Amino acid sequence: MPAEIRRTLTTVQTTFIEGGHPVPAPTLLVAAMAIIRNPWFGRGYVENLRPEIHDQAPEIGRLLSEMILEVTGDRIEGAGKASVVGMGGEIEHAQAMTHTLHFGNQFREAISAKSYLVFTNTRGAAGSSLMIPLMHKDDGGLRSHYQTIHTTVPDAPAEDEIIVALGASVGGHPNHRIGNRYEDLKEMGRDVDNPAGV
Repeated sequence: MPAEIRRTLTTVQTTFIEGGHPVPAPTLLVAAMAIIRNPWFGRGYVENLRPEIHDQAPEIGRLLSEMILEVTGDRIEGAGKASVVGMGGEIEHAQAMTHTLHFGNQFREAISAKSYLVFTNTRGAAGSSLMIPLMHKDDGGLRSHYQTIHTTVPDAPAEDEIIVALGASVGGHPNHRIGNRYEDLKEMGRDVDNPAGV
């Protein structure tokens, strides 16, 4: 059964000044969202979510990837994903649509990403915060690309809906100056390739 999509939205924001200081290369943040009917709504506890995941996640992943690429072209540096399920659903329903390679790899392959997609999954009523964390698409240790897209959809998710979203950045977070994870590891005498020491 294909996804029942009520609406799609794309938000675009560009930051030119942060903290009263000009941003040398303005940061572009793009979020692509699909508001879909929750395929498990009203069915009680569903043991196996995979049939609906297989039917819908690739479709939603392709759609949202195309929406982002229409804005950014091949310039994407940061990436992430998020979902919010309505109050009639489970957190697992929100996670089901994003925590599958059938969804995420649509985007990762489209942008030739080497990193995993950082994520948030929450439950809430219409107008709830949707926060899409981002990190560098190829190197999770570059703090320059740790940033968050924060938005809302006033009329979603309804009780029987899920908002599924992808986010992307062109450029790092504005006026980055906290250093990278690798600098901390060196200062602490830790192995850059094995920071947990395991």
